[in-house]
Amino acid sequence: MAVDLLLGLQWGDEGKGKIVDVLTSKYNIIARFQGGPNAGHTLVFNGKKHVLHTIPSGIFHDNAINLVGNGVVIDPVIFKKELDKLEEQQIDYRKSLLISRKAHIILPTHRLLDAASEASKGKAKIGSTLKGIGPTYMDKTGRNGLRIGDLELSDWKERYRSLADKHESMISYYGVELEYDLNELETEFFKAVEVLKSLQLIDSEEYIHQAQKAGKSILAEGAQGSLLDIDFGTYPFVTSSNTTAAGACTGLGVAPNQIGDVFGIFKAYTTRVGSGPFPTELFDEDGETMSRVGNEFGATTGRARRCGWLDLVALKYACQVNGVTQLMMMKGDVLSGFKTLKVCTAYKYKGETITHLPYNIEPENLEPVYTEFNGWNEDLTEMSESAQLPKALNDYIAFLEKELEIPITIVSVGPDRKQTIFR
Repeated sequence: MAVDLLLGLQWGDEGKGKIVDVLTSKYNIIARFQGGPNAGHTLVFNGKKHVLHTIPSGIFHDNAINLVGNGVVIDPVIFKKELDKLEEQQIDYRKSLLISRKAHIILPTHRLLDAASEASKGKAKIGSTLKGIGPTYMDKTGRNGLRIGDLELSDWKERYRSLADKHESMISYYGVELEYDLNELETEFFKAVEVLKSLQLIDSEEYIHQAQKAGKSILAEGAQGSLLDIDFGTYPFVTSSNTTAAGACTGLGVAPNQIGDVFGIFKAYTTRVGSGPFPTELFDEDGETMSRVGNEFGATTGRARRCGWLDLVALKYACQVNGVTQLMMMKGDVLSGFKTLKVCTAYKYKGETITHLPYNIEPENLEPVYTEFNGWNEDLTEMSESAQLPKALNDYIAFLEKELEIPITIVSVGPDRKQTIFR
């Protein structure tokens, strides 16, 4: 059975967690395929907000298996904190949570390296979440990393010590003052490692292969967004993994011809956390309103998100790279009350009008070209079907579908799982 795929089409924070939660009832297995605790997937139901960082967003459903794939990097300390919160809510995760032995481990010294590297860059910093993600992926590609399966080896502690010592010697290279107590960090780390070792550790690619043969339905859950992809994002202001559809193949061991539907999630406007170019960013009252009404603060870092109009050029690019088959538009309710809406439909790039994403989208090279639309005033948050949506919003959706040539099958009108309109 084909593996369906759900991912973000912008700079992350699109609302993937909510949609995975909404769709989970249709799937037997939810599988995270890349990223780590730099993700923040927010779910709201029964009046409560839940934030997940590494654990798949299907964990609150009794009938779903939740798999952390080989492409994910895991911080045992943060992972344990997530488990503790699930226990508080009496979620029996032990029967439904599986971890790939090939997933890499974030060490305390990875986080220290991340902090030292970012501090050394000064104004050129890339806006890292300082979770140790980059250094962990560097060790992975440099063939130095430690994996979940290593926890089962008799010389695990020796392997850890060797790599941690190497990291400590590297920290001095950055030439920044970094205060830390590694003994304290390691005490918490090794305690969390013991919790990890008590979970179900599996050879995940074989598990998925057998699940497919048995006809199980699988949804691959991505983290961050397509414009943060290490290859296809706005480099170097990107994450350290492949956030696009191809990442699901390498992050789970699924063959390309086994990918089914590709669900692309996007906001009705655009946001970005951290540094990097953002062609449609707003610095006026409209941008402030989007931020305030949309509660635009990072679920992982708490940092304020930069806000701007929808960038259709970048969105079309993300759809092409991912082979998106269905679109899901989030936070349409946030745009209620704007008299006029704008959508960037082209760029003026080095004296030429273009409709594709060029190599460099820094502001000195590029200016957005906008198409304007009538806004709407209606409160969408109590609406439950397409027929209730205001004409101006339906016109907005119809325009996007025509330009992208992909159907928008879900419109989200609020954070709760109930505030979801299927079209």
